[in-house]
Amino acid sequence: MGQRVGAAMILSIESSCDDSSIAITEIGTKKLIYHKKISQELDHSRYGGVVPELASRLHAEALPRILEECEPWFNELKAIAVTNEPGLSVTLIEGVTMAKALSIALNIPIIPINHLKGHIYSLFIEKESLLPITVLLVSGGHTQVIEVTSYEDMRTVATTMDDSYGESFDKVAKMMSLGYPGGPLIEKLSLSGDQSRFDFTVPLWQSPLIAFSYSGLKNQVRLAIEANDSSVYPDIAASFQHVATEHLLQKLKKYFKSFPPKRFAIVGGASANLYLRESLTKLLSNYKANLLLSELAYCSDNAAMIGRAAIEAYQYGHMQSNLSVSVNPRSKL
Repeated sequence: MGQRVGAAMILSIESSCDDSSIAITEIGTKKLIYHKKISQELDHSRYGGVVPELASRLHAEALPRILEECEPWFNELKAIAVTNEPGLSVTLIEGVTMAKALSIALNIPIIPINHLKGHIYSLFIEKESLLPITVLLVSGGHTQVIEVTSYEDMRTVATTMDDSYGESFDKVAKMMSLGYPGGPLIEKLSLSGDQSRFDFTVPLWQSPLIAFSYSGLKNQVRLAIEANDSSVYPDIAASFQHVATEHLLQKLKKYFKSFPPKRFAIVGGASANLYLRESLTKLLSNYKANLLLSELAYCSDNAAMIGRAAIEAYQYGHMQSNLSVSVNPRSKL
């Protein structure tokens, strides 16, 4: 990704959790000019999950190092985009503080970005958007179905009542002392397991609600882990992954009865799960719906997706002065 002098660009910053990332995107062509991400996974793995204060300190170290590489493009920047919601308050502050400093130094506005919208636009990095679209967002903090008509028109039609899909994988992995992040570890362990070995109950299978819940399944898995030794962990992992995914499929089928999809996408960190991708591909073939997927490199939090969403926000005029941007850790779409 080389330098392009004279083109209008947006610099984007992502620090909502444990990934420090900065990108530069060309507004007119949507070309990703620069992108770098520094993961904190190894630093948090010893604790079995993200430690907010440690994450904040690591962002404070990593973001300035990445920013130094972006100086050649400063004169072409028209705005600074930054994730300001939702996420961990202490890590969001690191990105927003940097954005404010750059906004003042370069005398350009800030574009605050909801990182859930960023995940949706991860589908369209270096591409034109294809809307309307029905989106399943699955991550460590979110499980929801969203009807997307435009950047300004997004409607959540189903969400989780407790744990998220990705969070349940992390917690099951922690119960097994596998490490962090748990999603890829459970998926890998499942490859050598028998998904029919443990007959876990699919959450809300009798409920007419189009909603998600993983707390009960997580408890079933905990009891299975306590009652068995580690030799059966692959079977537990495979059975859990199967039922966790089947829960998503059952609720999507209910929703599709009234709103059959024409175009469907999976986004978010947990959308990298290949078992989930394959299961949804089979389901959607029954509806002859087009399935859109983010590149695996852009499934987890990253600044490239924030920059792509920022192009839409820029075109809608969603710029703010540097003093008016604040963090909203618990914000929704």
